[in-house]
Amino acid sequence: MSDEPVDPKNITRLDEGVEPGVWRYARAERATVMIDAADYFAAMQAAMLEARHRIFLVGWDFDTRIHLADGRRWWQRAYSSKHPSRLGSFIAWLSRNRPTMEIRILKWSFGVFKFAMRGSMWMDLVRWAPHRRIDFKFDSAHAVGCCHHQKIAVLDNRLAVCGGIDMTVKRWDTREHKEVDERRTTPRGEQYGPWHDASMMMEGEIAEALSELGRDRWIKAGGVPLLPLKPREDSLWPEGLRAGFENVEIGIARTCSAYRDWDEVTEIAELFVNHIKRAQHHIYAESQYFASRVVTEAIMARLDEDDPPEIVIVHPEHADGWLEKQAMDHARAELVRCVEAAPNGDRFTIWCPQTGETPIYVHAKIMIVDDQILRIGSANLNNRSLGLDSECDVFIDSTREGNGHAADEIRRIRLSLLAEHCGLEEEAMPELLDHHGSMAALIEASDGGARKLKRYVAPELEAVQETIARSQLLDPENPEAMFEPFAEGGLFRKGTRLGRIRARLRRKQKQ
Repeated sequence: MSDEPVDPKNITRLDEGVEPGVWRYARAERATVMIDAADYFAAMQAAMLEARHRIFLVGWDFDTRIHLADGRRWWQRAYSSKHPSRLGSFIAWLSRNRPTMEIRILKWSFGVFKFAMRGSMWMDLVRWAPHRRIDFKFDSAHAVGCCHHQKIAVLDNRLAVCGGIDMTVKRWDTREHKEVDERRTTPRGEQYGPWHDASMMMEGEIAEALSELGRDRWIKAGGVPLLPLKPREDSLWPEGLRAGFENVEIGIARTCSAYRDWDEVTEIAELFVNHIKRAQHHIYAESQYFASRVVTEAIMARLDEDDPPEIVIVHPEHADGWLEKQAMDHARAELVRCVEAAPNGDRFTIWCPQTGETPIYVHAKIMIVDDQILRIGSANLNNRSLGLDSECDVFIDSTREGNGHAADEIRRIRLSLLAEHCGLEEEAMPELLDHHGSMAALIEASDGGARKLKRYVAPELEAVQETIARSQLLDPENPEAMFEPFAEGGLFRKGTRLGRIRARLRRKQKQ
């Protein structure tokens, strides 16, 4: 469990991307999108019970005090009397009962400060110490101000997960997102609010590719290189879990800032721009933040063309935490104001989900383009995710050869998410969309129930808030700009669409 320095001779460099915005493509025999952590935690526990050789968990946070599954869910009932549901106890149980199993866990290093408030987690680490096949490591291999943000799990190099869900506190929720749910309780017994999230589970050679990516982070963090592992031939797929996709090619994209002798990787930023350019009809996205200059410029460029697509973003009402609000909320207000003032700005809307009178926090990172492309991962629509932090996204492009059959499921996922947020029946969504003609019109017409999407309206900012937003000080685009406000001109640099529209809005304010 030590954090040893990296020995450069142990580092096997990952190959460069196969095309702009893409590190690698790999096949998946099965894949499915897990929406919200109740189903995800339960499915992961069922899959880990089938693993026999290696469980490899890579995350921003990891808390051994959580319970993985609600005993009433169908896949948990078969195992509920045989093993503990508390994560720390479950990991120890696996080590005792799976003599061929090694368990490797990698967590962002800054979270070590949270451990002072997680007393029983310290006890878990002490309990794990005698188990030589359990290794828990902190990842500090990044530039100052950056973080390790990937959320990847790989089991026996056969089954993998990539998305936005960490195995930690305040993540568990169901798709009902009840305003009050007694099951949404922290290990200390405190209630927390509704939380929306998503990850993708995949089986096949895609697991080997994500394992390679995870092993690269493991070595950079000072871990002893993991021995080669031949993928399992039999399936670890949880029994009864619906596979939304079968026999598809999945792409992988990364973000990683330059550090030591490791090069910068900005595939995710490139992929966002490429996917936005390709949109002909609509883009549906979910993101924890909307603060990226690059993404906003790409959206405005597409809106400036003839017959632009409709763009709908589902997004939390406010960022979580005081500092995050200063960094993200103020930039969002400025960016949205500019997009709405741009040509065809009415084709762009942001919506905040609610259950009753309570906001639902959106942590999911999803984008669906024309019901042809589905991407999901750890990257948000902010500068950090595109240039600073270690991120990993996966995507399915139904226009690639052999992937045409995926389009129907991609459409189903978009309609299912809209139905969830609007409190509507999924089966009714095709007819409702045809009737209203756009996602925004459907959302506005459905407003009024317990579940709804509330239109985001950019607030007027005070002078200090506006300066923070324009400076990008708290959400820089690269590590060199971390402590340099207005680096390269800040959010509204000269010669850009944002800069020109911002200047026009300022002139109007002075008139």
